[in-house]
Amino acid sequence: MAKRLMAANSVPASNYIIAILVFIIISIPSSSAIVIDARENWDGPYEVSGGRTLLVEELSATWCPSCTEIDPYLTEVADSHGSRISIVTYHPSDDLDAFQPEASQHRIDRLKSTHPEIGSTPSFIVDGGKMRVGPESWPDVQKDILTKEVNNPRPSIIKFDIQKIDGQIQASVIDFQNRGNGENISQLTFILAQHSLSVPEEAVNPGGDTRDRVVTAVAECNLQNNTIGYSNGFSNVSIKNNSCQSGFSVILNQDVSKFSLVLIHERIHENLSTQDSSVNTYGVVEFSYRDIEVSDSWNNLIAILIGFTIVGFLWHSYQKTKK
Repeated sequence: MAKRLMAANSVPASNYIIAILVFIIISIPSSSAIVIDARENWDGPYEVSGGRTLLVEELSATWCPSCTEIDPYLTEVADSHGSRISIVTYHPSDDLDAFQPEASQHRIDRLKSTHPEIGSTPSFIVDGGKMRVGPESWPDVQKDILTKEVNNPRPSIIKFDIQKIDGQIQASVIDFQNRGNGENISQLTFILAQHSLSVPEEAVNPGGDTRDRVVTAVAECNLQNNTIGYSNGFSNVSIKNNSCQSGFSVILNQDVSKFSLVLIHERIHENLSTQDSSVNTYGVVEFSYRDIEVSDSWNNLIAILIGFTIVGFLWHSYQKTKK
């Protein structure tokens, strides 16, 4: 073992830096999201393709004071990360929340299969990982995001188009490549998260007049038998050609204005358990039509800064091993 350590330390430092830089460049995920500024006119149709985006699920409530503290910050975080993450927020059916969408409660019930202790607000779960509770846990959430990106296996490739047809917004899966993830135990799931959703005046509300990323619709298509397993909140859900992989479609309600539509390849609910810690999300892609807070140049800067931070940390560790 001593000989192997000596041989490693004899490698020129420049080789380490080159190897690390190459790793970082390769690790930067390709685009899996399209974000359209809601202040611009809809020029669709749009085609969204990818799978590397990480799903960040939040449990929140309109009556929760600490949730209102972090909510505006999450909008900036989502924009700064760009296509790297997709943040969706579930509001519970607790007789207190102002929204209480059935679709949100459905996703909360799903999370309870892997995180039975979930209930505190705000709570965050990155790609089915550890549950982080409270605004002060956000640094841990950021670490979870970076860790998942580095260890992200080959994601499924998902492609869908979204367009206006007779005044209605319709999204349809047009291609799906499993790449060996979750054979016969998985589903494609459309999640609709609305932005700038008004909070009713009579509601208990310690925050602003609106909330973002509120999940109001969910539709699931079982890839094993090509059937709709669950749907709520969409104007219409259908399967063409008896195929989830090329004919799964949803139509948004006409009152939806600013929104994010996320398409996920994930395990079916029946195959989730607290004993299984494997990744539950195999591929994620997102389309957003909302106000944009951070430009693409800022998103690229964030990626570069993260890269140089990692390089600096590893270089510091390498120098310590030489002493």
